[in-house]
Amino acid sequence: MLRKITLMVASAVAAFAMNSAGININNEDLELNANLDIGQFNENVEPETMYVGIKFLDADNSNRVNDDALYEVGFLMKKAMGESGLKIGLGVKANYTKDYTTLPLGIVFDYALPMKTIVPMSLGADIYYAPKVLSFSDANKYFEYRLEYDAEVIDHGHVVLGYRHIKTDYDDARGDFTYNASAYVGFNFEF
Repeated sequence: MLRKITLMVASAVAAFAMNSAGININNEDLELNANLDIGQFNENVEPETMYVGIKFLDADNSNRVNDDALYEVGFLMKKAMGESGLKIGLGVKANYTKDYTTLPLGIVFDYALPMKTIVPMSLGADIYYAPKVLSFSDANKYFEYRLEYDAEVIDHGHVVLGYRHIKTDYDDARGDFTYNASAYVGFNFEF
């Protein structure tokens, strides 16, 4: 009986829990991410306005201080700005590698291009920053930005072209170090 209940709960979570999942790659890097729309579970919150997400980035070993991947858990609140096609979000996330842990605060922009095409397209930008007070272990500060072009080539299926830049300022002799700076192509799937 317990096995049946566990399978039913797991099936329900798999069916309703995830808003999107994605993969971004280039010749050297692998990035996996998933976002859960928690607004859909709360009557007082509009769907597609509050998200919890996880991310894994295994970046090029020649362009970073350590061989450990970057793990991330985040929370984001997003709101559409009228009928302009612009959405603005505010977020916080927890980043972890072997050498540092940070809690950067950020702002996110998504703009649906107003072109009349068969394929809906959008532009996005994320900026996250953690000063010394939100940087732990060996980190002195953290800065990340990301730019993306998104095309929804099929319903709920997106092709993404992007660029990410992640920089950490260390307390020790390593100083200001770029963890990853690279272009990527990816796919995002909405559930």
